Amino acid sequence: MLEELSIKNFAIIEELTVPFGQGLTVLTGETGAGKSIIIDAIGLLIGGRGSVEYVRHGEKRAEIEGLFRVDQAHPSRKKLEEAGIEVEEEMVVLRRDITDQGKSVCRINGKLVTLAILRETGQSLVDIHGQHEHQELMQLEKHISMLDRFAGKKLEETLTDYKSRFKTFTKLQSELKKWQENDQESANRLDFIQYQLEEIEKAGLTPGEDDELEKERHILANSEKLFSQLNNTYESLYGEGKALDWAGLAMSHSEEAAAIDNDLEKVNESIHTAYYMLEEAAFSLRSHVDSLSFDPERLNEIETRLDEINKLKRKYGNSVTEILEFSSKIEEEMVELSNKDEKIQEIEEKLKSIALDLKAEADTLRDLRVQAGEKLAADIKSELKALHMEKAEMEVSLKDLTKGKEFEWEHGSTIFFNENGRDKIEFLLAANAGEPLKPLSKVASGGEISRVMLAMKTILSGFQHVTSLIFDEVDTGVSGRVAQAIAQKIYQVSVGSQVLCISHLPQVAAMADNHLYIEKKEKKDRVITTVKPIDGKKKTDEIARMISGVEITELTRENANELLIMAEKIKSNS
Repeated sequence: MLEELSIKNFAIIEELTVPFGQGLTVLTGETGAGKSIIIDAIGLLIGGRGSVEYVRHGEKRAEIEGLFRVDQAHPSRKKLEEAGIEVEEEMVVLRRDITDQGKSVCRINGKLVTLAILRETGQSLVDIHGQHEHQELMQLEKHISMLDRFAGKKLEETLTDYKSRFKTFTKLQSELKKWQENDQESANRLDFIQYQLEEIEKAGLTPGEDDELEKERHILANSEKLFSQLNNTYESLYGEGKALDWAGLAMSHSEEAAAIDNDLEKVNESIHTAYYMLEEAAFSLRSHVDSLSFDPERLNEIETRLDEINKLKRKYGNSVTEILEFSSKIEEEMVELSNKDEKIQEIEEKLKSIALDLKAEADTLRDLRVQAGEKLAADIKSELKALHMEKAEMEVSLKDLTKGKEFEWEHGSTIFFNENGRDKIEFLLAANAGEPLKPLSKVASGGEISRVMLAMKTILSGFQHVTSLIFDEVDTGVSGRVAQAIAQKIYQVSVGSQVLCISHLPQVAAMADNHLYIEKKEKKDRVITTVKPIDGKKKTDEIARMISGVEITELTRENANELLIMAEKIKSNS
């Protein structure tokens, strides 16, 4: 739940910190006091559209910070872990700053994040519903996910299997489309591949050839210097009075010394070994010097060959090995292109097989959705009856998709699939007797919208996984017994969770577990908004003000007390 909200330099709010509790928190106050501004701040905190207009006049930036408490099973935890954000002691702190230049800075648990990550996390924590906002319940594309959550684990498992097959189906469709490209393009590609293969084969490359040639070229290009250095090395070892002569003399002396002192035998052996190794090295050097020759023609041959290889490298790879690997790859492609018709037939057969499996899974999903839809409609209809819409009819419409990934069967019919199946889900409502069922998004009456929304929230709140529900004046357009029913329904939704509600209805305020009074004051010729919790007499007076409008009388106080007593009875029986 949202435990605490801090706001600084936001609109007419200079600075305030608001603690929130479990259950139903009602925010009341005069019109224009800043109630909706607090909800706007929460909206920005969870990724809403920012604007420089929100920054308090004369200030550099607006700052909004919220502390949320989330349990181990909350879906936001996984999203945060994927973003590399640690959650300690089940606390998530969202922060958003908006500068007077329009820049937005977002943080989660102190780590800078993109607005997209803030929005994804925030909207899994809070669901804000306002009278005229296009929230989930009014968005057709969201209806299927809401129904699926209501349907439960069995549908979730079936949907997971379906999505795996749909991924394979989509991949095969893309592959088939590639192979079905026009023949001219395929023929041109085949000609080009054949030209590339002929060019590479004509070169007669062998693996590692370029490295060997580079090595040989280097030796030939430096043959004079190499001859001089080898010859000098040989002369230093084998010339008269050179290294071997002195080593031989040392060997002779060490033999005599070892004959006198047996402890010197190992030293003597080492000197003998060194002598013979030097002698062998000298013979090898002599042999290598005798084999050296400078061959200008061979150097030219190598230069020509390397030039030919380098031209191929510029086209096909950084080494002879890479060129040969490229050759093997395009050779396989050439075989596939040469057998294009067979390949297309093979993919079509695979696609037909996976499409059959996909349709079977989609049909299972539809059956589960039909069952869930019937139960959801019945549950919502029951809730609407409690909200004095006794004649209302509710239906969950399931129709075939008319767009998406299509597949045409042999008998000519076409089925469209998407990642959720082949169903188009829409909630339909007939608010009054004798009226036809219409899309929920087109229900016009504000009072009806309020009641339908509350009925659906009551049913679906346990499936939406958000930590906090916010109702911003959703009770507009209702009064009397309907107002009392709405108050009870909002309280019902809040049981075991957290609901924040801005309301002008005294019936709703009376049901509050926590009552926050929003007030607008002047400070140093500037308007500021303050928030303070009220209870006891102050709460009674506020409800009396909501009843009377302006002047609080003893009669309105009595009415307020009656509402509070009635609210306590309702709560104790819940």
